[in-house]
Amino acid sequence: MKDILDAIQSPDSTSADFANIKLPESYRAVTVHKDEAEMFAGVASRDKDPRKSLHLDDVALPELGPGEALVAVMASSVNYNSVWTSIFEPVSTFNFLERYGRLSELTKRHDLPYHVIGSDLAGVVLRTGPGVNSWKPGDEVVAHCLSVELESSDGHNDTMLDPEQRIWGFETNFGGLAEIALVKSNQLMPKPDHLSWEEAAAPGLVNSTAYRQLVSRNGAGMKQGDNVLIWGASGGLGSYATQFALAGGANPICVVSSPEKADICRSMGAEAVIDRNAEGYRFWKDENTQDPREWKRFGSKIRELTGGEDIDIVFEHPGRETFGASVYVTRKGGTITTCASTSGYMHQYDNRYLWMSLKRIIGSHFANYREAWEANRLIAKGKIHPTLSKVYSLEETGQAAYDVHRNLHQGKVGVLALAPEEGLGVRDHELRAKHIDAINRFRNI
Repeated sequence: MKDILDAIQSPDSTSADFANIKLPESYRAVTVHKDEAEMFAGVASRDKDPRKSLHLDDVALPELGPGEALVAVMASSVNYNSVWTSIFEPVSTFNFLERYGRLSELTKRHDLPYHVIGSDLAGVVLRTGPGVNSWKPGDEVVAHCLSVELESSDGHNDTMLDPEQRIWGFETNFGGLAEIALVKSNQLMPKPDHLSWEEAAAPGLVNSTAYRQLVSRNGAGMKQGDNVLIWGASGGLGSYATQFALAGGANPICVVSSPEKADICRSMGAEAVIDRNAEGYRFWKDENTQDPREWKRFGSKIRELTGGEDIDIVFEHPGRETFGASVYVTRKGGTITTCASTSGYMHQYDNRYLWMSLKRIIGSHFANYREAWEANRLIAKGKIHPTLSKVYSLEETGQAAYDVHRNLHQGKVGVLALAPEEGLGVRDHELRAKHIDAINRFRNI
């Protein structure tokens, strides 16, 4: 690993230098173990502790196949799918690995008694397999998390519709919370030059997800002037949705849970902010009964902030806790786009407010290749900025996942892998200086 890191840090290293580095037989990686998949049986979801299930292990370097690349990971980040993996919900990810392993001789590599997790990375290409022409050893890259086989016609109009579509590091093995990762070469995108390794690693999954869900024609197709309700507007997903709304001329109505998070949204340029805890909204009377009066009170607050207008688009990801309210407050003919369901997957809503008002619910999941590329391009141009708030070491990934699980974080939390410290990897200092306040916005909390 020292030779790899030395080559990355040397300004004189060439592609040939990287290609000639002897790769290690093993590397350090954050894993969950198959024999611990039942360790939280009977424990409530919120009480499951990722610090108990996530391990830092030495694992064998996987075989490199056609169309694939091995990448030295300088930094990664924690997404909510990392939390799901760590608490074995809604199912153990080993079910995904077993299913993938049955697809071909090559995919059998993924079906192991351990799962290397993580769906983001920023790093340097070490090796490419047969058939890879666009990338070479030494290229500085980020990776999006769409892994797809593209052997079915279903995926060629929208790769997210491919029957063998998977999320890398969640439904596949050899993810990004590690010193080396295995990806398909078409997951790779250029690393934004003005960002450090940890900043560049932070946007990948959530930025692309927010782009498809809100901006893309496959999602809400947001336009100028739209009122966009954004739940968790200072969090991992919501912080990018807020930026896309503002950059696209829409009007974000940001829902947060504290004055500090409200201040972050205002610092991004949002004017309409609702602190749901300060307002005391209780959308559920008890475990089984929602309270429509609270939906109505919430809708009245929204109209106060919009000059009497209702919501055109709801950016939904909490799920069960908020979905009934989301459907209610959306205007006639409006759209609710949904992903994730971090508060529960079994959504309940009053269908009268959907059917009689011609509203639409759109399911949205990550992004296709083009959407991920466009979202990364906006980061590279300084139009959208990383929302990194805190960085952990690889050894501290369990704590990072715990903080995300308990909503103790702002924006995104990063993880250093091979990078020995924060702040490395910046190539375009002029562009960075232009956007430094926005880049550090979530750091200065």
